[in-house]
Amino acid sequence: MCNLLERITMKKVQIDVWSDIACPWCWVGKKNLDDAIESFDGEVEVTWHAFQLNPSAPPSPQEPVDYCGRLAKKYGMSREQSQAAIDRMVSTGKEKGLEFRFDKIKPTNTFNAHRLLTWAKTKGLQHQLKERLFKANFNEGLVINDPTTLINAAVEVGLDAAEAELVVMSQEWHDEVMADKIAASQNGISGVPFFVVNKKLALQGAQPTEEILRALEFATNDTKSDIGSSCSVDGC
Repeated sequence: MCNLLERITMKKVQIDVWSDIACPWCWVGKKNLDDAIESFDGEVEVTWHAFQLNPSAPPSPQEPVDYCGRLAKKYGMSREQSQAAIDRMVSTGKEKGLEFRFDKIKPTNTFNAHRLLTWAKTKGLQHQLKERLFKANFNEGLVINDPTTLINAAVEVGLDAAEAELVVMSQEWHDEVMADKIAASQNGISGVPFFVVNKKLALQGAQPTEEILRALEFATNDTKSDIGSSCSVDGC
């Protein structure tokens, strides 16, 4: 009876997160989320939703990749400002145990990665694949739109190689990814990461672990917060 009562009273929280593999703050946000879940006395289900910071990004990276110059040009900053933003991101990552290697990043389109992630949700391994793709992009400098990168990442987290290849080499889950992007637009989500807790509490940006944990504890409240760092279509 006690075990039954424990199961009935266990706190259950659903978190929907919009993010992009190309968003460095999203990796930090995921780390903070993971730490909060580890400290939370309850059950948390996380669903990752697609958001593209640059939907028109090319399918293959343009070489050579000057990430500092790319950011400066895209967001109208000087190289000094761009490098300062990169240094801040690297420093923040180190504090969280994440090693950003912006000197190795090869920016490319993330739509296919989102399709693979959507499929991985049906296999119960979306969260693990999300982490693997972040590391592949921001630490290992792998081309995130390359079929080999995507399939290998899927296999490494325990997904079936043949099924992963079928997803990557087809257009499966295209409509689901588009639905995520439309939902983001309809709900005014213009920056990521963006967390929605139990469809009521909204948190924008790479929230500190303590803030996410507080949201989990008070998931039934209507309180909203938009404190944090995030990436938007206008910059990080």
